[in-house]
Amino acid sequence: MKRFVTSLAMALCITLLAVSAPLAGELNLSVAASLRETMNELADAFAKKHPDVNILKNYGASGALAKQIESGAPTDLFLSANVEWMDYLKERRLVEPSSIGTFAYNTLVFAGTTTQKIAGLKDLVKLQRIAIGSPKSVPAGEYALEGFRKAGVEKELSGKLVMAKDVREAMKYAELGEVDGAFVYRTDALLLGRQTKILFTVPEGLHDRVTYPMALTITGAKKGEAQEFLRFLRSAEAKNVLAKYGFPTK
Repeated sequence: MKRFVTSLAMALCITLLAVSAPLAGELNLSVAASLRETMNELADAFAKKHPDVNILKNYGASGALAKQIESGAPTDLFLSANVEWMDYLKERRLVEPSSIGTFAYNTLVFAGTTTQKIAGLKDLVKLQRIAIGSPKSVPAGEYALEGFRKAGVEKELSGKLVMAKDVREAMKYAELGEVDGAFVYRTDALLLGRQTKILFTVPEGLHDRVTYPMALTITGAKKGEAQEFLRFLRSAEAKNVLAKYGFPTK
């Protein structure tokens, strides 16, 4: 009987401790693929200050992520590689309008292993295979296509394009030499091996400025940890990490 009472008391203590212990919060991030290294470091830094928060990261093409959110994928914070996909979710009332802000900027470049002299968009007609992210869902591909149109080379390049699911896949094609080059962001190109180099920068006048907006989803706006993480992304510490990876914040 004594043993039974002791066991019961221990079980009760364990139950009370479990109930009184704070439950770990969960933070779901949907982030443009080109922010992977930056966001990994920022999430780790935030987690050290908030060990009770479990951060789940989902990387991919901005359009694919936006469609996932529209379909109900658990997301508290969305970071897109262009304004259009943020507007898409705003129009559908899936993000909190007051939380929308600019996280960073970037530059579109053409990088590859080709030995041919390629100094601008008009020189691309010399090449055989060019990788871009699928413009329907990948902002880098959309920016590139906009540049083709304004430079007057869209028709000449149409049969040379190799579509990638996101900017990182396009980068991989270039790095492996499967294409002559790829349109990626400057921050992506900085991660490439020595054999792959930036061949030219696409003039910003040929496409909209590469902008990364961020916002809380309607669900995330109700969560304290999501609000706290958004504040962290606006901090000087976050800006220093962005600068480390080559992202301009202005």
